[in-house]
Order: sequence, then structure tokens, then C-alpha cells
Amino acid sequence: MRKTWLSVMIGAAAIPAFPGSVFASGEEATNVDLTIGLNSVFVFLAALLVFFMQAGFALLEAGSVRMKNAGHVAGKTFLTFGISIVAFWALGFGLAFGNGNSFFGFEGFFLSGDHASGSFDSLSVYDVPTTIMFLFHLSFAAVSLAIACGGMAERAKLGVYIVFGLLFTIVIYPIVAHWVWGGGWLGALGMQDFAGSTVVHLTGATAALAATILLKPRIGKYNKDGKPNSMPGHNQVLSVLGVFIIWIGWFGFNPGSTISALTDGFFGFVALNTNIAAAAGALAALLISWAVLGKADIPSMLNGILAAFVAITGACAFVEPWAAVVIGAAAGIITFFTAQWFDHKGIDDPVYAFSVHGIAGMWGAVSTGLFAAPRLVEITGVGSKGAFYGGGFGQLGVQLLGLIGTFVFVWVISFVILYIMKVSMGIRVTEEEEVMGLDISEHGTYGYPEQMKLQAESEGQSTKLHPGNRPMPEAMPHE
Repeated sequence: MRKTWLSVMIGAAAIPAFPGSVFASGEEATNVDLTIGLNSVFVFLAALLVFFMQAGFALLEAGSVRMKNAGHVAGKTFLTFGISIVAFWALGFGLAFGNGNSFFGFEGFFLSGDHASGSFDSLSVYDVPTTIMFLFHLSFAAVSLAIACGGMAERAKLGVYIVFGLLFTIVIYPIVAHWVWGGGWLGALGMQDFAGSTVVHLTGATAALAATILLKPRIGKYNKDGKPNSMPGHNQVLSVLGVFIIWIGWFGFNPGSTISALTDGFFGFVALNTNIAAAAGALAALLISWAVLGKADIPSMLNGILAAFVAITGACAFVEPWAAVVIGAAAGIITFFTAQWFDHKGIDDPVYAFSVHGIAGMWGAVSTGLFAAPRLVEITGVGSKGAFYGGGFGQLGVQLLGLIGTFVFVWVISFVILYIMKVSMGIRVTEEEEVMGLDISEHGTYGYPEQMKLQAESEGQSTKLHPGNRPMPEAMPHE
């Protein structure tokens, strides 16, 4: 009965996807029409769920920074989202999925619904219009850019998001996507990356790492002896709500990548793996933080959830549920320790972008080389079984090659672009602007005007333009 009602609801929603001529002429919809309609609505709804993850990122990042920068960080989410839409429509989608060679596509630029289909052989296997596939893959590109910009928080110029965002969405992300999903060399080798542990998350995180290193630490983050100071975000409740929204949105990410509501419900299996991996990551990260720190740390738990999602994203269609639990729990624990390690090594990553999305993305890539089950490899038709099933080094080697190749490519291109930007236009705000906060220095108003006004008055500052939170007395200069 539940399946019957679900079919009726999806079928009703799919009506707009059918060609108008079918109904105008009084012809009955064929099985092919129904399949296309159902799958089109399924993918469209999945794209909307991934789009909604941007709201989660806005809340998570805004809650993870100081009050004087919260409005700026939340607002730049829309800025980078808009940039990714225009850039991916104009050039990125064609480079990623257009017909071309093993490295990038040559066709499908400035996408038009009138002539798009013939330019995308890599997408022709799906019973979904190219325009809807564009929306779906656009949502992935936007997430990758959001990750890349996360490491820039609290000290990057607003113009950096614009310039680097355009170049990332045109030059960097589409190339990696083409390698794995668009008919490129890694796809030909059989790399298993179902929904983007490598393509989306490692790519964005590697760019974030390059930006973090070139921007240098925030004022007050490190003492003269190099010891890091804690700079907690201003609102854990916002961060928790943001992660919950991301959790819901991830059901568009992974199950949506099956591109079908049919095929005996395989998307449900992918959803199962996704969900239990995230839960395992939450529990593992909370428990390890409790054991190490003596307190159950909420930010560590949130990072563990996200890291588990990142890791299972590439493996969700290739591994059994027990392996999903192992992958998620391991990701939560790994991220807890790597976040602290980078912090103590002088890499000031305000939202732990590289630990959560980069290291966990690498683990996700490796995990399929270990845990890919033969029956699931047969269902997906991608790659071969993992080492724990007698696959030896074959699939694991392909996975390692893919993650190393992706990291090196993205790192070099990102570093070069950002370094040129640094010496030509500058990528960091002035010390005065950073101290007063990017809300006021970049936008002319605070995200929390009443609270910041009260703080300024209590410190004897001007209520029109005040420095907000002051650096710690032993703060090292950032240049």
C-alpha cells in the first residue's frame, strides 16, 4: 500500500516533465514516458535537496565564526552560489560533461535546452533530460565551491570569492568531474566515486587548504611561541541547525546519484548506507573527544558527522551496511585528530575544511578500494571488488591514483591562481578591517548590530565604526 501511494505521488509530480504534445494530442503516455518522467522528477528533487545544503553551510559557517563576521560569512554563501550557477552554465558543465578527450570536454557551453543533448555522450545513458542533469551537477559544483571558500573565513577580501569562485568553477572543478564522471581517464580506469568524495569534497578542500596557507592565520590565533589560541564560533545552535539541514540535504547527494526512482529501489540502499555512516561518525567523534578532552565536544561531533558523510559519499553504492558503519566511525575519529594536528601546525582553518572534507574525502576514496563488495560492483558496473574481498591492490591502486592525481592537480592550480591574486590584487583585508570585523568593513553593517553596539559601548568605542573583538595581546602579525 505504501509503495502504491508513493508511486501515485511521484507520478502526479512527474506530469510537468512529460512533453505537452503527448497530452494535447490525447495520446497515452508510454512506459518510456513514465520512466523519463519519474526519473526526471526524482533527480530534480534530489538537486533541490542539494541546493538546500547551501542554507546548512550558511548556518554552520556563520555559527562557527565570531559575531563580528557572521553576517559576512552567511551572505557570501549566496555570492558563491550565484557565481557557481553562472560559471557552470557558461563553461563548467561543458568542460565537465561535454564530448572531448580524457581530460576535459569541448562541447555544451552556454547550455541551451534546444540543442544540448547531442553534446553529452557521458549523460546519454540516463533517462533524464540534459537540463535536469545540469541542475543536479550544478548543485554538486556549488557545494565544492562552498567548501573551497570555507577556509578563507574571517580574513579574505570579498573580491577573492568572486575571482577565485569563477576560476574554480571553470578551470578546476569541471576538470576533475570530467576525469571521473564525464568520460575521462579516471572513469576509464574504473575509479569508484559514486557521489563525490574525491570529485566534490577533496577538490573543494584542497583549494581551501591552498587559500588557508596563503592567507596565513587570523590575528590572535597564535602566540609568539606558536601555540594556538581558541577562537570559538559565536553560536553553536546555528552550527547544529546547519548540520541538521546538511544531513537532510545529503539524501539528495547520495541517493540522488542513482538517477532513478526505479531499479528496484537501489536508491534506498544508498540512503541506508549514508544514514548509518553519519550516525556512526557522530557517535565516534563525540566519544573520542570525550576520551581525549575530558568533555563531550559538540563541534567535534558536528565535524564527525560531516566527515562521515564525506567518506561514505564515494562508497555508498559499493559497500555493505556494516562497512558503512566502519567507514563513518573511522572518518569521525580521523577528523578529530587531524583537525587538532593542523591547528597545532600553524594552519588556521576556521571551519576545518581540509580535515572534514579533504582528509575524510581521501579516506572515502581509499575505503572503496578496501570494502567494495562484489555484488554491488556488479550492480553499479564500476570498477572491481575491494582488497578485503580478494581484489588485491587492483581497485585500491586505482583509488589511490585518483586521489593523488586530484590533490596534486587542484593544489597546483589553486595555489598558482591564489598566489597571482595575492601579488596582484591582494587576498587579505587590512589588519584594521580584520580587527573591526568583515561585517562592517566589507558591508557597512553588522549581522548583530545591537549586540556589537553594546560591546563597543562597553569598551568605550565609537558605536558607528568599532573594532569589535580585539586581538589577544601576544598576537603575531599576519604578514
